[in-house]
Amino acid sequence: MTHSRHEFNNIAKSEAKRAGYPPPFSLRLTYEERARLDAERGSKTLATYIRERLFGADAAPRKRRGNSPVQDKEALGRMAGALGQSRLSQNMNQLAKAVNTGSLPVTPETEAEIKEACREISEMRAELLAALGKVPGSEP
Repeated sequence: MTHSRHEFNNIAKSEAKRAGYPPPFSLRLTYEERARLDAERGSKTLATYIRERLFGADAAPRKRRGNSPVQDKEALGRMAGALGQSRLSQNMNQLAKAVNTGSLPVTPETEAEIKEACREISEMRAELLAALGKVPGSEP
């Protein structure tokens, strides 16, 4: 068991070296110092603010992970709000249930309502894709 653990540690160390990441640096602050930094940093992350204060214009930009595909958060919020206020999901579920049971009367009004719901859903899809930085009709 000891042999396996040592092998794992050696593998992990070599992987870390291969990645080329420097070891992290830890800094202890008083509560007052931390509060001051938090107040001064604004919307920046604490690490970014400290790096900029230390190195100024020479601070190397960090790689962005890209974990947030949202390009337009305001548009995404509008779309989510519209979806939340609408009863589209409930109405579409009721329509699907009626179709499956064969109890959906096909009247001009029903057809118009289905077409309107489809149009609204299509608009929301286009807004969502735009907020995510995608072009409607393109590959995901």
